[in-house]
Order: sequence, then structure tokens, then C-alpha cells
Amino acid sequence: MAAPRVTKSAVPVSPPPEGGWRHARLAPSLAEVYRTVPVTGRGWWGRALAFAGPGYLVAVGYMDPGNWATDLAGGSQFGYALLSVILISNLMAILLQGLAAKLGIATGRDLAQACRDHYSRPTSILLWVICEIAIAACDLAEVIGSAIALNLLFGVPLPWGIVITALDVLLVLYLQHRGFRLLEALVIALIATVAGCFIFEILIARPDLPAVAAGFVPRAAILRNPDQLYIAIGILGATVMPHNLYLHSSIVQTRRYEETTEGRRVAVRYAFIDSTIALSFALFINAAILVVAAATFHTSGHAAVAEIQDAYRLLTPLLGVAGASAVFAFALLASGQNSTLTGTLAGQIVMEGFLNIRIRPWLRRLITRLIAIVPAALTAIFFGESGTAKLLILSQVILSVQLSFAVFPLVRFTSDRLKMGEFVNPPWLKALAYLVAALIALFNAWLLVQTFFGRTVRT
Repeated sequence: MAAPRVTKSAVPVSPPPEGGWRHARLAPSLAEVYRTVPVTGRGWWGRALAFAGPGYLVAVGYMDPGNWATDLAGGSQFGYALLSVILISNLMAILLQGLAAKLGIATGRDLAQACRDHYSRPTSILLWVICEIAIAACDLAEVIGSAIALNLLFGVPLPWGIVITALDVLLVLYLQHRGFRLLEALVIALIATVAGCFIFEILIARPDLPAVAAGFVPRAAILRNPDQLYIAIGILGATVMPHNLYLHSSIVQTRRYEETTEGRRVAVRYAFIDSTIALSFALFINAAILVVAAATFHTSGHAAVAEIQDAYRLLTPLLGVAGASAVFAFALLASGQNSTLTGTLAGQIVMEGFLNIRIRPWLRRLITRLIAIVPAALTAIFFGESGTAKLLILSQVILSVQLSFAVFPLVRFTSDRLKMGEFVNPPWLKALAYLVAALIALFNAWLLVQTFFGRTVRT
């Protein structure tokens, strides 16, 4: 008896890859919230509100506890001089996050999926490992920041505070189950809380406003002073976070925009507006931390204040206002918890995007949290406050190493006409994006040299 003939239609065939990609597009990351938010608002304001949200989740990463140490050090040592570095870093972030959003909307791929579909398997695995290390480092800073805040506010021992931060896994799961808009609303509320706290701190610190304005003007003296340059590059490394590029390229796809050329063009425009406004809040908060440090510590001769605990202990005595330290710690707690919420989402996006592995969200987030909690808890137990402060600095160094591995692929993909079609970066934007990527790589390489061989370099 002859074997049954197998026709082509009976054999499952994977969809062919689109132009410019090695592999075809597969299922989206965060499938449980993919295209769940309608964008039916009328008029400019209605559409802007419908698209508002993802940018604020991204902005959280630009004001996390890792930024606080560099901003405090910059303000206490050099007054308002490094405000221009915060401004330039924020402009770089606006550019890169705009490219990340455009990549997600134009190609239907987040940055992790784009890397998987462009590079060879060994290369994409290497990029995934590097990215996971960076996310763990970022999560480490957030966990330590929240634990320090709990310790300062309520006297919770650092090891227990680190464990308590793991509970955000349950909160993210609950909020996502109730709808992505609810998660966005919580993040925006926490950002508003941090901003409100620092408005209070600025009012009682009474900074020199003309000096603050002058601080936003870039000056060559920063490049000539090795100590200022070191802090400046630290601010840059702590500001532009690699995991935010993966996060943004995915969560913009929660919007149910029309999957036509015009629909995507509208989505790109409003996504850029959303992230620009949100990152302006991050600019204010980072600048506010530095301004408060300059007005409180630099002017009173406390130039050595660089750790969060030191700032907490000195704020109330130096400002003479009861509650100044408590408000500072409360803002830190809100910032730390906000950052852990978005960090767990980024972890899920990266694993699903690079490996196309779908595991239960609670398990993925628990793994991410444990990677950060275990070293942080052991450090707190055996080395105390000084150990956690050093671990916080180390986490920022690790982030600076990984950043270019996210930035260069992003710029490359969005500058490729085969991949982006009419959404490709125009020549001026392509040149600007590569310039920013090169500067980030150069500055972070210099930061690494100074971190590990600083004494030798400066002598």
C-alpha cells in the first residue's frame, strides 16, 4: 500500500521573515496586556491622554535610587555646576526613548525581539546575558534604596527591608490583572509624590535661583576638572538606563492604535510627546535632588555628603525645619518602589524577547527579584550601611558597561530602511543618534577606567 502523499499545505510552515530581519515576528512580549488600551480619544488632548502612560513607566528609571547618590555627590561637592550635565543627559534620554518607541510601533518588535530576529543565536544569547546582569544591577539599586528608606523612616533593619521589597511582585501581578491603565496610574501617583516632596525641600532650602539658572548652562570647566568630570559621567551613567529602552519598545504596544501607516505615524508622534513630558518630570526630580544638596550641604561646607543616609541625618539640622529628613526619606521610598514595579516588567520583556520563552509572570518576577535580593541581603547582614552604599555604586558601574550594548543596536535598527520602512531615521537624526551612542560609550569607558584605576590615572 502506497504511503499517503503529504501536500505542502499539510506541513506547518513558519511565516517568512520580513525584509531586513533574519527571523519572522513571533508573539509579542507582555501578551496579557498587548493592545488592551484603546486610543479613541477625540482631538489633540483626547489622543494625548489616551497615549499617555508608557512614558511615565520609563521615566521612573531615570529617577531611581541609583541616581540619588550621584546627584547628592554632585550638588554637595560642586554646587549647581553639574545641572547642565543632568539637562544634557535628559536630552539624550528623550532622543533614545523616542527611538525605542518608534522601533516598537513601526516594526511590532520590542528591542529584545529585534535583537533576536537580527543577530545570530550566539550573539543574541550573549546580549541577553549582558542585559539580565544589567537588570539585576538596576534591581539591586532599587531594592537597596527602598530598604534604606524603610530603615530611615521606620527603623526596619536593612536585611528585613530588602526582603519586604520583594512584595512588589504580587502588586504588579494584581495591577496587571486589573488592567494596565491601573498600573500606569499608580506609577504616575508615585512620581507626583516624589515631585511634591522635592518641591517642599526646595522651598525650605531656598536655593540661589540665579545660580541655579546659571548651572544649566554647559561649561568647559567640567571637562578640565577630573573630579567634576568623574561625577558628571556618573550622573550620565546613572541617568540613561539600558533596561528602559527594552521596556519602552514593548509597552508602547499596549495601545490599540490602527495598524496602518497613518495609524503608526500617529502612535509614534503621541508616544514621543508622552515620553518627552514624562522625562521632563524626571529632569525636575534629578535637578531638585542636586539643587537641594547644593543649597543645603555645599553652602554649609558639607562637601563630603554623597550617601543617602548622610543626607537624611543632616537635612533637618541644617535646614532647621522639622520633617525635612522624613520627607526626603519618604520620596526615596516612593522612588524605590516605583522603580521596582517597572524593573520587574523589563525583566519579563527581556526574557520573553530574547529567548521567546513564556513562563508564568509571577515566577519570572520572583527570579528577577531573588537575583537582586540575595546579594543585597548578604551585604547588609555582613557589611551594614557602608557595604550597601558600595554595592549601590557598583550597580551603577555595571549599568554603564551594559548601556552601549542596548544603545548601538537600537540606533542601528531604527536607521535601517529595510526594517523601518518610511519610519527610518532621516540622515540628520541618524548622525545625531550615532553621535549620542558614541559619546555614551566613550564617557562610560572613561568612568570605568576612573572607577578601577582612578588613583593611578590622577597621580
